[in-house]
Amino acid sequence: MSLCVCNDLGNVFRVSYARPGRARSIFIERVNDPASPAQDEELLRRIARQDRAAFAEFYDRHAALMFSVAVKILNDPGEAEDVLQETCVQLWEKAGNFDPQLGKASSWVATMIRNRAIDRIRAAQRRRRLADEAGAELAITQEVDGTVNEAVHGFDKAKIIQSAIVALPAEQRHAIELAFFFGLTQNEISEKLSEPLGTIKARIRRGLLKLRDQLEGVL
Repeated sequence: MSLCVCNDLGNVFRVSYARPGRARSIFIERVNDPASPAQDEELLRRIARQDRAAFAEFYDRHAALMFSVAVKILNDPGEAEDVLQETCVQLWEKAGNFDPQLGKASSWVATMIRNRAIDRIRAAQRRRRLADEAGAELAITQEVDGTVNEAVHGFDKAKIIQSAIVALPAEQRHAIELAFFFGLTQNEISEKLSEPLGTIKARIRRGLLKLRDQLEGVL
């Protein structure tokens, strides 16, 4: 059995124990290579040039630290693995943004995965809040709706709105669905679709204006 432990200096150790017979043996080994800042900086420069070998070496040096940070925040190894994968993609795409004057590479990637993990918690909280609000609204609607005509009227309105959304251009429809049906922020939509934030904002605004024009006088 083994357990990874991360200290405040960013060093990760694997503590293992075995019980060969009745005696317990404990082994402690360091699992992240204490690379010098200069080595990490060179690896990141190579990663920025799409050097896969450099990425693999950097990953081997820092993956244990990154995973440990994610587990501490999320308290879920499965979620931590997902966040680690997302952060590795971000690292591959943004290695050129690293500035050694602002700190060490290990601190940079630790901050990167920390922010990813916190964003995941916030997104989950938003989804739960939206679900709770939708459930409360449904309960109120069911309590207040007293006639079949009112129920049919509400269903007809939903069909009209859905038809208007489907009629939008695909890019605008996708952005609006992610924002209003999945609860993503505009920044999260920008990252998910790999599009500039300004483009996402413009798509949502144009889509909402088209919806207003289509539904004006109808609802």
